[in-house]
Amino acid sequence: MPAQMFQKEKKPSSPDGGHGPPGSIQNRSSVENDDRYTFPQAENNLDEVAAPSPVSDPSERHTRRHEYLENVRSRTSGNAPPSEFHGQQSRERGPSLRVEMSGGLEREESIKATRISEFLTKLYTMSYLIVFAMIGTLTRVVIETLTFYPGAPVGTSALWANVAGSFVMGFLSEDRELFRGDSAQVSMTDSETENDALWKAHEAAHKKTIPLYIGLTTGFCGCLTSFSTFIRDAFLAISNDLPSPLAPYSELSLFQSTTTKAPNGGFSFMAVIAVLITEIGLSMAALFFGAHMAIFASSWLPRIHPRFLQQFLDPLTAIIAPLSWIATICLVILLPQFSTAKTLWSPEIWRGPFLFSLVFGPVGCLVRFYVSLKLNRRIPTFPLGTFTVNVVGTMILGMAFALQHATIGSSVFGGGSFTGCQVLQGIMDGFCGCLTTVSTLVLELSDLKRQHAYVYGIVSVAAALAMLVVEIGPLRWTRGFTTPACFV
Repeated sequence: MPAQMFQKEKKPSSPDGGHGPPGSIQNRSSVENDDRYTFPQAENNLDEVAAPSPVSDPSERHTRRHEYLENVRSRTSGNAPPSEFHGQQSRERGPSLRVEMSGGLEREESIKATRISEFLTKLYTMSYLIVFAMIGTLTRVVIETLTFYPGAPVGTSALWANVAGSFVMGFLSEDRELFRGDSAQVSMTDSETENDALWKAHEAAHKKTIPLYIGLTTGFCGCLTSFSTFIRDAFLAISNDLPSPLAPYSELSLFQSTTTKAPNGGFSFMAVIAVLITEIGLSMAALFFGAHMAIFASSWLPRIHPRFLQQFLDPLTAIIAPLSWIATICLVILLPQFSTAKTLWSPEIWRGPFLFSLVFGPVGCLVRFYVSLKLNRRIPTFPLGTFTVNVVGTMILGMAFALQHATIGSSVFGGGSFTGCQVLQGIMDGFCGCLTTVSTLVLELSDLKRQHAYVYGIVSVAAALAMLVVEIGPLRWTRGFTTPACFV
């Protein structure tokens, strides 16, 4: 790999000494560069890329940055449609699109180039989402298993995966070096880079439209964190069924019910409050810590050159993504079943949570991506897209969990059968885990105004938890749970 692909370059001063008015950004952005990505609506509708950075100005002269997520929504809603605005930006930025529109031939070539750019950008974005959805799902399942051991300080399964994903989300949201574009590099002086407003304008034109950036934030962080699993743990705390690692480590299984009973309901109330505080509080703290680490490490971070992405990494990912997904499906179909003990690391345990989750994970990630594009902009003060996927994903998890833990027949399609139990586990860990997200939730909470953040957070948690009470509660408080067939 050539060294110049990742070399960190010093931003030279502009000819006018950097004293031009803020409105001159658009004029300076006409500098030749390699920004050719065009994804209409992604910049304004996807909160992983639309939300302002989570922390204050690096100069620390203010305790709060100047932007709120509602302001971004309100400012863009009255302008031209995102597709037209974004297409205009790409035509101004991309060297292949910067042609004279005086003749009919030039106009036709420009429209064709724009369509090709949009198609390739969408193709690369989908590919990154598939790859990072599988990586994020695998990482989450591994973290859940590694943190379930005798003497573990926290009993909720998804806590540390949510903390890790929120940390990475905060780092990527605040980072100003890894995806720095040529236009920002050439046109901004060192004094101008200290102005958040100017820098955000350059970021919006380059960093947050890169498929790799969307794949890392929406794909990896969104799938590494799981809102539905977090709410499931909150319900299990209410019903006093949180798994407790009491057996020796070699005999443990995260998927078996090994619990102790509380004396009365007051202990369950304290347990659910503890789950809510630790999950949301630590995830929010990880988001801010990741953002501060990005600021701290900015002088040492390399720059990923756009040509390296466009000429090598993007096409390679477009090939790897479908092949890896197909290979996983083939492994699920072809791998034999084992009759070994159902301990923590047995092959049969991993055939269910591991492979089936990797099959369903990219589906959930892609659904969340498109739902966010369609709905997040509808209500500026309430991210409707993220709310919808979190609540619907939790509802689907509740149905799968109830089927898996109910006393039913051994039909191949039900939770009473071995394969059906594994499929349901794959739906919960894969599809629901990737459809729902905590990293985007805490990013939105940090960027909304205080009163809107409280309403959004409380309604999201209350609605999702109410779904599980309605779906799983009757089974738990009448017949009780049975050990799933694939984890007996």
